[in-house]
Amino acid sequence: MSRHSKHPRYTYTKDNIYYFSRSVPADLRCFYLKPRIIQSLRTSSQSRATTASKVFASKLDDYWLGLRLKRLDVPAAHLLAVDPGTNLSSLPTIEDALETYFDVIGQGRQKLFFTTAQRYITYLVECLGNKPIDSYTSKDATVLREWLIEKGLSNSSLQRVFSGIKAVINFVILEQGLECQNAFGKVYLPSNTDAKKRYAVTPTNMAKINKECIALDDDIRWLVAIIFDTGMRLSEAAGLMLSDLHLDKEIPYIHLIPHSHRRLKTASSERKIPLIGLSLWAAKRLKQHSTGLYCFPRYTNSERCNSNSASAAINKWIKTVAGPNDVVHGLRHSFRDRLRAVEAPTDMIDQLGGWALKSVGQGYGDGYDLELLVKYLGRLAIDRKIKNISLPTSI
Repeated sequence: MSRHSKHPRYTYTKDNIYYFSRSVPADLRCFYLKPRIIQSLRTSSQSRATTASKVFASKLDDYWLGLRLKRLDVPAAHLLAVDPGTNLSSLPTIEDALETYFDVIGQGRQKLFFTTAQRYITYLVECLGNKPIDSYTSKDATVLREWLIEKGLSNSSLQRVFSGIKAVINFVILEQGLECQNAFGKVYLPSNTDAKKRYAVTPTNMAKINKECIALDDDIRWLVAIIFDTGMRLSEAAGLMLSDLHLDKEIPYIHLIPHSHRRLKTASSERKIPLIGLSLWAAKRLKQHSTGLYCFPRYTNSERCNSNSASAAINKWIKTVAGPNDVVHGLRHSFRDRLRAVEAPTDMIDQLGGWALKSVGQGYGDGYDLELLVKYLGRLAIDRKIKNISLPTSI
């Protein structure tokens, strides 16, 4: 057991694990079975122990203050309807709020929806306790922010956690018509400066990826290849069903539609994309070799599409082939740049990539048909020859 001065206040270590230890004030020992409070902080990190011990000590101070106040004579106590120490809030706790959130809007949602929301609320409860939603304060929100930072969460993760917590509380406030404020709504959060800028893959590196996809000729490379000349998001491609591939038509195309295992990002994400070049090759390989319902069963089943796993595997491979700064999403950026280079109209580019429409006017009409889309996509094949990107002879 160690109690060196370098340890955070009220802590010591045992077997490399930090423990909280604090003596109960003499005037309050009548409320306790032992004169000292000792509890494991469940961490070997000094920075996390520092934050945890501060939170624990702060909660104790608040509780002890409450015990002392209860001993005081309350003015006009005989007129009070309840004990002055009683928590007057009748609002749902944060865990009750989460249960309501799941019950009402969880219908038809994927498992990931539930596990993610549960994880965010678990963070809150671990740090601040399971309290009525109107009992949290702006100071609590700040404490949670610092606790999460000490826990090692990035700025982008921090933004997601607080967005999730706010969503649960705001939903219950509106659903039940509650008269209270969301304490987590205005907390300062660091800007997402840790997010890396995504760059388009250069023509030279695209040629390298193209060549290796053909050479390795397996399902992971087919997934990369089908994105190559369609500009699809990775989650869109990984969640494809064989029925989404229409290769027996005069103009072969992919029909991107939402599925129970994979939703689409926006309404404009539902679209038809003509198949050309490397993407057409990949689609043919999928039709020839895939069994069952899904194009990529390695990542997709009836319950979910694990695009995060696909991203990790593919990005690792792309970095070894092209370079440390290239990722699969860069192919989507390149797709947009290539369409600009062949002077495709902006609204056509948005339609092909499923990007949100830039104006109200773009939302009118049915958009471009396959014949006109393939006309511009066909120019990418010409562009490919200029860039010395080869295609399989089987196409």
